[in-house]
Amino acid sequence: MSLHLLDADHQAKIALLQSSSLATLVQQDIERSILAGECAPGAKLTEATIAERLGVSRGPVREAFRKLEESGLLRNEKNRGVFVRKLSVEEVQEIFDLRAAMEEWVGRKLARSATPAQTKEIKSLIEQMEKAVKASDTRQYHLLNLQFHDRLVEMVGNSKLAAMYRKLIKELSLFRRINLSDTALLPVSVGEHRAIASAIASGDVDAAGQALFDHVIESKERTLVNPLLRERPEPPSAALGIQRRIRKKTDD
Repeated sequence: MSLHLLDADHQAKIALLQSSSLATLVQQDIERSILAGECAPGAKLTEATIAERLGVSRGPVREAFRKLEESGLLRNEKNRGVFVRKLSVEEVQEIFDLRAAMEEWVGRKLARSATPAQTKEIKSLIEQMEKAVKASDTRQYHLLNLQFHDRLVEMVGNSKLAAMYRKLIKELSLFRRINLSDTALLPVSVGEHRAIASAIASGDVDAAGQALFDHVIESKERTLVNPLLRERPEPPSAALGIQRRIRKKTDD
């Protein structure tokens, strides 16, 4: 193979890597907007608008759309365009029920296998959640709540389960509710988390599984009790870092 062909092949690979990296950054930006509530369920997204806002070509945006459709956050309607997916109440119930079964298994598993370091970490998260409750800091509590459940799933060490779980959580974000923005409910929620942590630490397999199952089902009921109320979107400050990285990529 000639040097010219080698150079051309190398340049093609670099171009592909740059395009893939840009698509990933664009995907992260769109996903953040959806999860933060800035792009409401049912909202139409256009390649041209997003490409112009982020300073990229339409190719990476198109690829980001494809990946986000696969992850369940977008839907592509023929001859109509790309929209933020809108979940029905029935779909939300199904996701919660599946999540409850998954987390029950996680609780039973951790009650048998959790190490002292892991139980200490779980306890630390509970303590941070209790501080957020005392401060009536609903946003911090919400973030800690997500972290708590994600870490329990991660501690099991099953990568397939973790991927499935995170996909479900992202889908549920399309049907966000204000149950954790109501400060009156925070003590109830943290009490349920405290019971989960206690059951895992004690090694009680049945109690740990039941505590997690009941907590998710209670969360489902709290979420569905007022289907007209939605959380206010988070400020878009997190997007700035991604946009700077995208501009740097295009400049390079």
